[in-house]
Amino acid sequence: APTASSATIEVVAMDPMRQRIAEHMVRSKQTSPHVYSVTECDMTRIVKYREAEKSAFEQRTGVKLTYLPFVLRAVAQALREFPTVNASLEGTNILLRKEIHIGIAAEMGDRGLVVPVIRHADEKNLVGLARSVQDLGSRTRARKLLPDELQGGTFTVTNVGSFGNLMGVPIINQPQVAILATGAIIKKPVVVTVDGDDTIAVRSIMTLVLSYDHRVIDGAVGGRFIERIKALLESFDPRSV
Repeated sequence: APTASSATIEVVAMDPMRQRIAEHMVRSKQTSPHVYSVTECDMTRIVKYREAEKSAFEQRTGVKLTYLPFVLRAVAQALREFPTVNASLEGTNILLRKEIHIGIAAEMGDRGLVVPVIRHADEKNLVGLARSVQDLGSRTRARKLLPDELQGGTFTVTNVGSFGNLMGVPIINQPQVAILATGAIIKKPVVVTVDGDDTIAVRSIMTLVLSYDHRVIDGAVGGRFIERIKALLESFDPRSV
C-alpha cells in the first residue's frame, strides 16, 4: 500500500476519531454474529399529523418536530416489552438493562459520527424526545457534547433516511446487542383492505432494518421486536401527544 502521496494517489492519514471508529466497527463484527430483520412501515398517519401540526408544535414547544421522536417513542416502548433486546453480554451472562438509554447516531461533518445518548428515553413523551433530539443534534454539530453524554447507551437508532437512503444495514454498537436503521419515507402504491375489499392506495412507507447479536437474540425475538415497532408507528394516535 502507498505510504506517500504521488501524482495519482493522495494519502490521508486517519485522525484519532476515525481510528477509534474503525477499531470499534471491526471489533463489533469480530465479536457479534450479526443477523438482520427487515420490514416496511406505513408512516402515513404520522406524516399527515406532522405536516398538519409541525408549525404549531414548534411555536408551542420551541423545537422542530421531526420523524425521529416518533420512532424513538415506539422503540422505547418495544424495549420495555422485549428486555433481551435492551441488553449486553458479559462472558456467558446476559445483562438485562432495566433502564432504557437510546443512542442516536449523529454526524460530525467530515470527522465521522458519534452516538449521543438520550437517557431514560421511555420516561419522555413526544415533546421531551423532540427536545432531546434537537439539543443533542445541535451540540453534536457544535462539538459541545460532554463525554458522559456518549456513554451508557443500551440500544442505538441510526437514521440513514436523512441522506435519502431507502435502507441501511448497520453494525451493532458494542457492547449493545441490537441497532435499528430507519430509511427515507417515500410514497409507494400499496395494497390496502377497505371494507373487506383490496384496493391500491398511495402510502408513505419507511423501511426498518434491525441488526442484532445472534448470541443473545434469536430470529423469532428479533422479528417480533421490529414488527412491534412497526405496529406502534402504524397505530399512532394524535391524542397520545
